[in-house]
Amino acid sequence: MDPCTSAQDVHRCDLCETAIAQSYCDFCHVNLCKPCIGEHISDEYETHKIVRFQDRKSTLLYPKCITHTPKNCEHQCKNCDNIFVCSSCTASEQHRGHIFVEVLEVYKSKKEVIEKDTENLQNLITPKYDEIALDLEKQLASLEGGYEKLTSAMSKQGEQWHREIDIVINKMKTKIGEIKEKHRDILQKHLEEINQIQSLINKTLLAMSEIKESREVTPTIEYSSKISEFSKLPSQIKVTLPTFIPNLIDREQLESLYGQITPLSSATEESLSSINEPNTSVNELLDEPELVATIKTGHTNIYNVTWLNENKFWTSGLRKEIKCFNIDGSLHQTKTTTSGEQPRDLVIDSNGNLLYTGSTSNTVKKIKNGQADELILFGLPRWVLVHLCVTSTGDLLVTMYNDDEIQSKVVRYSGFTEKQTIQFDDESKPLYSGSDDLKYITENRNHDICVADCDATAVVVVDQDGKFRWRYTGYPSVVTKHPFKPAGIATDSQSRILTSDHFNLRIHILNKKGQFLRYIDNCDLKNPWGVCVDNNDNLLVCECYNGNVKKIKYSK
Repeated sequence: MDPCTSAQDVHRCDLCETAIAQSYCDFCHVNLCKPCIGEHISDEYETHKIVRFQDRKSTLLYPKCITHTPKNCEHQCKNCDNIFVCSSCTASEQHRGHIFVEVLEVYKSKKEVIEKDTENLQNLITPKYDEIALDLEKQLASLEGGYEKLTSAMSKQGEQWHREIDIVINKMKTKIGEIKEKHRDILQKHLEEINQIQSLINKTLLAMSEIKESREVTPTIEYSSKISEFSKLPSQIKVTLPTFIPNLIDREQLESLYGQITPLSSATEESLSSINEPNTSVNELLDEPELVATIKTGHTNIYNVTWLNENKFWTSGLRKEIKCFNIDGSLHQTKTTTSGEQPRDLVIDSNGNLLYTGSTSNTVKKIKNGQADELILFGLPRWVLVHLCVTSTGDLLVTMYNDDEIQSKVVRYSGFTEKQTIQFDDESKPLYSGSDDLKYITENRNHDICVADCDATAVVVVDQDGKFRWRYTGYPSVVTKHPFKPAGIATDSQSRILTSDHFNLRIHILNKKGQFLRYIDNCDLKNPWGVCVDNNDNLLVCECYNGNVKKIKYSK
């Protein structure tokens, strides 16, 4: 059999190409039969390593020493950046007193690392990348269809707007008639089910009556109780009548009533945990937020609330009094500003001290342990300090506007030192409106900086470097009567953003990427303004005109 043209069932000697290989040179990587071993090692015997064929490729190939050829380097010198050295090198004057490690031990250790890394890459990391790639492929595959639906929805809306009013009314009446029939069918079906059960109960009662009157043993002995079956009462069904909510139409609101296109949002979502760690738990939103308490603060108008600790929070309004309340609603402390000015905003620093912006002095002051005000920051020339936020690193973020009323910015301070100014995007366009001083600010758990820009009718979010991330301008709703005008803003433990919609009497909840999650609009909110979130993700919201603070539970 020609070994060059036919499949081999045994390994042949690489020298004679006929005899069966019984040995192997681990240095030259050739198969050898016994007669050919002598010929193979006849040239440089010391360099060859003859082993049994089954033990082939077990000998390590050490690097050759460039100084003492042809010796193998079986050690590394730790004092010389782990260079490879031979036995002669270790005894040389150059390496006197140095520390050496065996290459074999390093080799074995690295082999274990490679084995473990290979396993992690194959079993843990690669599947994750496959999932991400598959998700992106699915998004790309659905791209055309998604945009077709978007343009179709816009075209359909345009057709509806061009119809006659009486056609729209007739269509809606027809729809109401259809809903009424569905309503009737639901109730009728449920009634029939109840009637069937009632019929069975009556038949059972009749049978039981016959057994009671009968003297026959068998029916009585074979009687099986159906009480447990009939005790499982069917659920009561309540079908709510539909409502008609007319939209208010005027020329200025025509575009917003027709609809809006949310801006394209692209953000990288950070991993909640490493691949080898379980995901942390996420508190889900309640189906229906719950009003926990209403605290009457006594403020004529209340605009600011900030959480102090497990049991207390600070509040301020139009007057010079700053009040601290226990969570049960009892007044704990009242502090009057030394200058008699109204605080624009309140915030707690990392040491538990209260900071506030003065409305007339254009300063930031600190109330430490309830004592006299301490000045910690002056306003910049021609710039008015407005709202505050203390970051996770202890820095102070301040929103401010210029007295020309066309510029606004966010400035980061460390003590009295200005560290960062955030005013323009990458195209040198202003990030914030300049004609309104209402710009509450907060930092999210991912270090994003979130500003509720009332005059811009938007929540504007940048990352910690000041790079623009996204802008939220409200969520379409048939019950929206006024433009979105965000006032207070806060974030919770899940990086959700909560902002008060003052004129529409509700709170918007967004995720960290600016996607709308839900409204809080069921707690009889009256002109919500300042907001904060406590350590248990309960919302505190100021009702600015009646002086109340409401505590609302919105997550599980």
